[in-house]
Amino acid sequence: MGNLQDTNEWLTERLPSLLEKYDVPGAAWAVLQGDRIIDGAAGVLNRATGVTATADSVFQIGSITKLWTSTLVMQLVDEGKIDLDEPVRTYLAEFGIGDEAAAAQITVRQLLNHTAGFEGDIFTDTGVGDDCIEKYVATLHDVPQLFPPGDQFSYNNAGYCVLGRLVEVLRGQSYDRCLREHLITPLGLTHAATDPYEAIQFRAAMGHIEMEPGTGYVPAPIWAMARSNAPAGSMLAMRPRDLVTFARMHFQDGAAADGSQVLAPGTAAMMHAREVDLPELGLMGTSWGLGFERFDTPDGAIIGHDGSTIGQGAFLRMIPEAGLAVALLTNGGDVVSLYREVMGTVLEALTGVAMPALPAPPANPQPIDAERYVGTYSASVFDLTVSQDDDQRIWIEQVPKGAMVEMGAQAARSELVSYRPDMLIPVEADRGMYMPHAFLGDDGTGRALYLHLGRAVRRAGA
Repeated sequence: MGNLQDTNEWLTERLPSLLEKYDVPGAAWAVLQGDRIIDGAAGVLNRATGVTATADSVFQIGSITKLWTSTLVMQLVDEGKIDLDEPVRTYLAEFGIGDEAAAAQITVRQLLNHTAGFEGDIFTDTGVGDDCIEKYVATLHDVPQLFPPGDQFSYNNAGYCVLGRLVEVLRGQSYDRCLREHLITPLGLTHAATDPYEAIQFRAAMGHIEMEPGTGYVPAPIWAMARSNAPAGSMLAMRPRDLVTFARMHFQDGAAADGSQVLAPGTAAMMHAREVDLPELGLMGTSWGLGFERFDTPDGAIIGHDGSTIGQGAFLRMIPEAGLAVALLTNGGDVVSLYREVMGTVLEALTGVAMPALPAPPANPQPIDAERYVGTYSASVFDLTVSQDDDQRIWIEQVPKGAMVEMGAQAARSELVSYRPDMLIPVEADRGMYMPHAFLGDDGTGRALYLHLGRAVRRAGA
């Protein structure tokens, strides 16, 4: 399978059986190599209606939207309207969080590379009007600062909503209109929807979730998350072909297919470049750029982003040096395992670049004293409590709060074992993956200050 024709045949033949294997209702894909694109789909968009998935079906891309938001911001940098290292308040006076000193210091760059340091999983619904992002940013006034700005990486959805508002203010338009006028239209995209009213014009995928563990995947009770989180990834939907067309602009040094510059020469490469390292989690890349997730492998860098909304999972992987982009959009089931098999096969066949191995628990984990890790780590959307029993087994209990309860999240308890220094890992996979739990810092008593799961969760009371 060393060329696009072979890849097309493999995907067309294998995808239906892979969907059945991983209990994924439907999926669509596209592969870009050079100036050629192949695409396809299998399964159904909605198990309740039985509507089949096609290559032109639109799926939510979730947090891959952050690449679009960061691109909108970098267009403003190209125009001289933003300096990345200026405080956000230089351009957005309304920006405020619980720590006034941090709010005055946080830069645009720190929002883009997820080092701003304030709590980021804030999903407040402020309505469906064009002022919803403005209203959302106003609700952040009491959000806590977890660590000094620039100190470390912590994935931040709220930070990208602030960036979306920044774009609105400097453009004098709604975020959705900015997407349409500055990216969707210049790129010639025909199947991209910024809200449900546009998505309904196409064959639109419905997310599927398990209402109770082991009961099977059924259509989710709602189609999308709050519009107020659109710049972070709550709304944008498209077909895979349009997603890899966006990726091609990034490969072509910011040029659209018609030769017009969507980004200034050199800007795309700046966005892809390594900005900040991550803890060795294995599931969220090894480093991050200006919006872009990076997997730094022995064979070269793989860049892109993932997206997860209510019952939909999206994956974009790009190897700029090879001019290759692969998009896989799904609507429920064990999407990580499907992604690993599809993406791993395609990338290695077309470029020789192997996907990095996923983390997994050791076969014979060594018992440890977990005193440094024991305790409760608290965020606005959940509490995480780590404990160790008399048999030296380590447990973590997650209790959802706020918006997570409203979205149907359930309390869960799972066992952790030793993985690496200051890292634990679950014994059982969650949706096909074992997320390492990194314990960082010191609360002043020798205990960890943060539990890091891609975002830093601070010890309660510390």
